[in-house]
Formats: sequence, C-alpha cells, structure tokens
Amino acid sequence: MALLSNLKHRAKKLKSEAQVLLLAYKDRRTPLIAKILIGITVGYLLCPIDLIPDFIPVLGILDDLIIVPALIAWSIKLIPQTVLTEVREIVRLNPQKLKKTNWVFAGFIVMVWIVALYFSYVILIE
Repeated sequence: MALLSNLKHRAKKLKSEAQVLLLAYKDRRTPLIAKILIGITVGYLLCPIDLIPDFIPVLGILDDLIIVPALIAWSIKLIPQTVLTEVREIVRLNPQKLKKTNWVFAGFIVMVWIVALYFSYVILIE
C-alpha cells in the first residue's frame, strides 16, 4: 500500500511540475533553449501518440516512466532559479490556474499532428 501512495504522490508532484513549466515558458526571463525544451516536453505530455505504444507490455509504460520525468528534469535545469522559485510559488498558491490552458496546448498539438499527417499523405501520394 505504501508503494501506491508513493506513486500517487509522485504523480501529483509531476503534474505540478508540468504547471511550473507552463508558467516558466511564459516568463520573459526564461532562455530560448529552455522554452524550446519546455515546448517539446509539454507537447510530449499532451500528445496522444507515445514514442513506444502503451499496449507493448513493459516498454510502453517504461517509456512514460523514463522519458517524461527526464524531459521535465532537463527543462527545470535550464530555467533560472529566480523564475523557478516564483512560478513554483504561484502554482503552490493557485494549483488550478492553468487548467483551462491545457486545452489550448492540446489543440495546438492536435493541429501539429493534423498538418504533419496531411504533408505525409501528400508526399506519399505523389
């Protein structure tokens, strides 16, 4: 039972760190390279298509357990400490602030996939 509560705690922390990344992305003091990596991280989190599909017994879940935390950790290392401290405080005080924003990012990712599929289709047909 302790393992389950530990996993729930880590999942909650991971969710708040994703919100931290979204706020840090909007901050002017965040460097461009960090913004690019945050975009990739958030895109991967919101993308319905995994690098390794979840139906593959062990590798599908291992993909999410390794790649997502690694991307989040790498993104956080590139954010200046002052920005990170400020956005973590904002998320701590108001954890529901970015709930509506997720739909905007999800819509953006879906549009990117639609455009990519369209161009793939056009290239393969011609």
